[in-house]
Amino acid sequence: MYNLSVFRERLQTQRPVAWDQLPDFALYMDQVLSYMDRQVIRFDEDDGLTAAMVNNYTKSGLVPRAEGKKYSREHLAYLTAICILKHVMSTRDMDLLIKEELHGDRPIADGYAAFCSSLDKALDLTAREMEDRTGEDDLADAAIHFALLSYAAGVASSRYVSLLRAQREEAAKEAAAKPRAKEKSGKDKGDR
Repeated sequence: MYNLSVFRERLQTQRPVAWDQLPDFALYMDQVLSYMDRQVIRFDEDDGLTAAMVNNYTKSGLVPRAEGKKYSREHLAYLTAICILKHVMSTRDMDLLIKEELHGDRPIADGYAAFCSSLDKALDLTAREMEDRTGEDDLADAAIHFALLSYAAGVASSRYVSLLRAQREEAAKEAAAKPRAKEKSGKDKGDR
């Protein structure tokens, strides 16, 4: 039986590396896949990142295209976020959040740091919740507890994502309306 104390310790200690500790040289695909195994908490072989997944994420626009066949620290930041978020949300929602967090108005290093900080808090919270649930005789109760926490957090996340999506759609409508308003204003001046 898997030792829950060891797992709890992993939740307390295993974190993606900070931006300045990501490799500052380009990696080939096999190196990226190997590196990503250390960036996220994995449970089994089926849980890992594959080359096909990276290619699909690139085709869908979640990850920038590789520079030749080489991947930079920027790519590693995107893939770290994707490998974590793919367990809890759709690709569409990931796309919105990653663009907001990593593409936003700040440098990618700052977006990655904010992502890692939030992840750190979530993992610490979960590890603390496990303190009283390390006995193997109440596995079902503990599993239900964490499933319900996941449900509650998922509902909250979905609400925030829909509010963000509505905000972005409204901003896009306003941006599209401005050129039409200027165009109409120009025609009105010409009619005089």
